[in-house]
Amino acid sequence: MTVFIFLASLLGAMALGMPIAYSLLASGVALMWHLDLFDAQILAQNVVNGADSFPLLAVPFFMLAGEIMNVGGLSRRIVELAITLVGHKRGGLGFVAILAAVMMAALSGSAVADTAALAALLLPMMVRAGHDKAKAGGLIASAGIIAPVIPPSIGFVVFGVAANVSIGKLFLAGIVPGLLMAVSIAVAWWWVARREGITPPPKATPAARLTALRESAWALFLPVIVVVGLKFGVFTPTEAAVVAAVYALFVAMVVYRELTLAQLAGVFMAAAKTTAVIMFLVAAAMVSAWLITVADIPSKMISLLQPFMDSPTLLMIAIMLLVIAVGTAMDMTPTILIMTPVLMPVIKAAGIDPVYFGVLFIMNNAIGLITPPVGTVLNVVAGVGKMKMDDVTRGVLPFMIAEFTVMFLLVLFPALVMVPARWFAN
Repeated sequence: MTVFIFLASLLGAMALGMPIAYSLLASGVALMWHLDLFDAQILAQNVVNGADSFPLLAVPFFMLAGEIMNVGGLSRRIVELAITLVGHKRGGLGFVAILAAVMMAALSGSAVADTAALAALLLPMMVRAGHDKAKAGGLIASAGIIAPVIPPSIGFVVFGVAANVSIGKLFLAGIVPGLLMAVSIAVAWWWVARREGITPPPKATPAARLTALRESAWALFLPVIVVVGLKFGVFTPTEAAVVAAVYALFVAMVVYRELTLAQLAGVFMAAAKTTAVIMFLVAAAMVSAWLITVADIPSKMISLLQPFMDSPTLLMIAIMLLVIAVGTAMDMTPTILIMTPVLMPVIKAAGIDPVYFGVLFIMNNAIGLITPPVGTVLNVVAGVGKMKMDDVTRGVLPFMIAEFTVMFLLVLFPALVMVPARWFAN
């Protein structure tokens, strides 16, 4: 009955058009009434405590770094470097999008910010080159969701806080899975592009490549600072976010000089608006998380999944299928916040490594950003590219299938995640 009340109140509020953060609060109030625990002071205290977290300070700074990167010319220079490296191959602009997405993912950690930049810069170029607009848009959307998997990742920060798992370990464990996602959509794009028969542009000269590398060197140095700093314990993930934001600001204003003081207020405002949405979601979710624990819903979930508990692989497959279903209707951050407190006791009871689970959970939620009908990243591409949602959905299908294939391969072969993660950690 408790689970039914929680789900019915949450889904009912969402069906009425209530924002997800308020829906979470409504479901929390409904559970409090059911458990005879309603107290406005407890409700307010949990909301405040939910946002009062030092690790969550990484979110606004990573969001700020992403905004600075797009406005300050760092994203454009990375795209130009990718064009000189792989733009001459058949379907080269598609490979440019993938390579640029990987490099940008290592800068911002935001799928929405990276996809918006890639769509604005590359989609018109791909259409002018003769590529089908729907397929090009689908590729850019599928490349943009690599950002939550490759560090630094806002998704890992939120999950790490909600699950009490080391964010640094999550960052390092996400490197190889993120690269495998890029390889999978590169293979899918090769298969799609060879049917289009478009003549690629001429190969860039060594001088042009050297110039592009020199221009983008300052931008490319940022992920090196973050990963090396985390690996050797120079700073925490939260401090890494501050370093990323300050470094991006310095490069954009002093080195590239494309970000002016007049634009700075708008950049801070954009980052603050996005951060406010995420932080309010986190704060509201903590009310539900506390009540989920009080109502002992995790033990009920363990009982429900008891037939799979003896086989970690079957349990992971069952959970991944559940997350896929939820991801078609809900955005990434609320899915993490709602499902993490329910699933983590199950994962621990089954003896599954929380870091391994966290990587696959975030990967699944990232792919959920391109699964219809909600698909936040699909909406970004449709809006920036002035396309119909149906066209973007049609174009993204082969790439979405490729990324799901990688995810389930990682379920079947956990060593592909954990062995490289231990290597990076050591």
